[in-house]
Amino acid sequence: MEENNGSVGAARGSFVERLAEKFGIAANSATIYGEPVEREGITVIPVSKAAYGFGGGEGTGTAEGKGEGSGGGGGMALTPVGYIEIKQGATRFRTIRDPQTVVKIVAIGSLALFLTTKSIASIFKSKKIAKLLKK
Repeated sequence: MEENNGSVGAARGSFVERLAEKFGIAANSATIYGEPVEREGITVIPVSKAAYGFGGGEGTGTAEGKGEGSGGGGGMALTPVGYIEIKQGATRFRTIRDPQTVVKIVAIGSLALFLTTKSIASIFKSKKIAKLLKK
């Protein structure tokens, strides 16, 4: 059995190239920076963060046209992070805070405080500390 990896490799390369090209087109500056909106003398330009990834495929083939292969895919996520505000010739970037991030920070801080308090209480309850305090 003779393998013909050239045609499979070319097919794989074109698939990966097409996939990368699609993501390259999707992750351009027009996607990251939205269309400017002007109201009452203030121009606002939305700003997003893009994250994307993709994977290719692999396969084997024979001269008879028989073979096996697997494909790949990818994804992209755009997350709004803020906006650029242009007002009276001055420009500034305003962030958009994610409420879920605040909840996570409060939850982690509360857990850390609870564990620290519990540790301190157990130290004071131990006999070693009690002996040291009596001296």
